Amino acid sequence: MLTFVGLGLYDERSITVEGRDALQEADRVFAEFYTSRLAGTTVEALEDHHGVDIEVRDREGVEQDPESILDAAASAGDAVFLTAGDPMISTTHVDLRLRAADRGIETRIVHGTTAEAAAASLSGLQNYRFGKATTLPFPYAHGGEGVPGSVLETIADNRERGLHTLVYLDIKVGTGPDGPDPDHEEYMTADVAAGLLADELDTAGVADAAGGVDTVGVVVARAGSPEPLVAADRLAALADRDFGEPLHLLVVPGDLHLLEHEALVELTGAPEAALPDPV
Repeated sequence: MLTFVGLGLYDERSITVEGRDALQEADRVFAEFYTSRLAGTTVEALEDHHGVDIEVRDREGVEQDPESILDAAASAGDAVFLTAGDPMISTTHVDLRLRAADRGIETRIVHGTTAEAAAASLSGLQNYRFGKATTLPFPYAHGGEGVPGSVLETIADNRERGLHTLVYLDIKVGTGPDGPDPDHEEYMTADVAAGLLADELDTAGVADAAGGVDTVGVVVARAGSPEPLVAADRLAALADRDFGEPLHLLVVPGDLHLLEHEALVELTGAPEAALPDPV
């Protein structure tokens, strides 16, 4: 049996009770933290809190050479594979599950809460009004300057339909501007992301729901922690603020329902003048 367990969003306590039980009953425990990580804890703290040994795998050890994980699940009884958030958000984990199925290994999923759910909950934006999500990479990571066209197209397509866009911010672990580097760990912050998007969206004149070009963003920082931070303003204004430690998310709203408009003002401190009129 290979059980995929989501650890939730912040620290060793964010896991569900079902996930904790699966973790403590496992014969071997694996994890990856290159797609995301728990900002409020360490691997050592996870091990101490749950009384287990965790074998951390890098990208190559999950995507190219996962045999040790699959062998453990096939021969050693119960193996658990840990990820931050929910275990099936990343295609990497879907691929691992399919590889297990090809070998006749039974799998199950213990879900954890997701960044997308937290972004809607904390900001007051309605979850069913989100469109396709996108990831904003570091400029060096996509081999160009500024923002990739695919990111801008996703935002524009969503806004044309009145939908919000959740923008995941790049994480680089084990590779940096000069290539592979086992000591490199870098997290894009919301102020950097807001600056990149403001330069592209506002300069290009991508209209918001009210027909203007001063694009609004919503920052969600450290979701799942005891003191998350949520702030909304024009992207250019957000680019000049410091939102503290990672992890950060950015939302580019589409049309705003009256309740969403009120939530951004009351819950995120958005200047009312910066927001488009509710529809």
